[in-house]
Amino acid sequence: MTPDRFFSLMLLLASRDAVTTQELASALGVSLRTITRDLNWLRDAGLPVTAQRGRLGGVTMLPGAGLDLTRLTPDERDHLSLTGLDEKQRAELDATVESHRALSKIAAAQSRRAHGFLPLTDVVHVDSRPWLQARDCGTTPASLIGAVRRGRRLRIEYGSPRESCSRTLVVDPYGLLAKAGTWYLVADCARVPRMYRLERITAWTAVDQPRRIRGNQTLATVAAALVDQWEHHHTIEVSATIDQAQIERARRIFGQRLVRDDHEASAAGHKVTIRFRCLEDVRALLPFGSAITVHGPTEARAHLRALVTDLAQHYAPSPTSCASQVACADQVRSLSIPTC
Repeated sequence: MTPDRFFSLMLLLASRDAVTTQELASALGVSLRTITRDLNWLRDAGLPVTAQRGRLGGVTMLPGAGLDLTRLTPDERDHLSLTGLDEKQRAELDATVESHRALSKIAAAQSRRAHGFLPLTDVVHVDSRPWLQARDCGTTPASLIGAVRRGRRLRIEYGSPRESCSRTLVVDPYGLLAKAGTWYLVADCARVPRMYRLERITAWTAVDQPRRIRGNQTLATVAAALVDQWEHHHTIEVSATIDQAQIERARRIFGQRLVRDDHEASAAGHKVTIRFRCLEDVRALLPFGSAITVHGPTEARAHLRALVTDLAQHYAPSPTSCASQVACADQVRSLSIPTC
């Protein structure tokens, strides 16, 4: 459930004595199946939502059980909808003050209704940053959010690790996406949707033109499509066997891109299929060394062989160092080492 739909659903339930699922679906612009899933989610979260069949029935929430949002200002409500961000990400968006003010108002109202329960903020802490992540450079979310909210086109200087110099692009932004601790600018470039990592945007300027996004598209729909494409649409599938001791490590690294064939498991290893977006990405298998055996396709095996050959040549000892090692070995052999 998206944050905005959560708060809209809570407001609808709090403002009416009873409402049908069809009315909820129409008001929120979603399907009956989605509303049913959302209501089940609210019940699982411990909110006393009830449903009664019949002409006078409907979905209701027990009085005093919902969120009291009446004391919030429009800005506080807007910032509160940024659910899922950790403190670092809120600070990067320069949204900390308004968010804390909104949360403190709700916490004060909820504490009067709680019966012996500690506040959730005392027992739940969210940190969505990846482990061992270096400090980001490049453009910050707070510096970019103003131009994005004004709905302007942007001219960005974007660098890629696969290119020697930055590219100048004119993009039409939908907004900012925080995914797995990394910030992205979601935008159309020549009417094609893309995700641009903020840390690779070295410079940007606002163009004196309104953005030209595609009709019936929002940040949520475009971001969902791009994430789905990144996770599921791949151009190469590698068949391999991974040693038993390394299979869990591989699953952590490759996630949904790794599909394990449980029928091909043995004491020696697991037969798997790993999906990659392009042939160059198979280099991610190198850290596994001999713990993984790639069976196909042929171009994947050839590319790994070429990568390993280049690596071996890069670290091959020079003729000078070889001669020095031989001389050093001769000197060691000529030494008389006493024994105990």
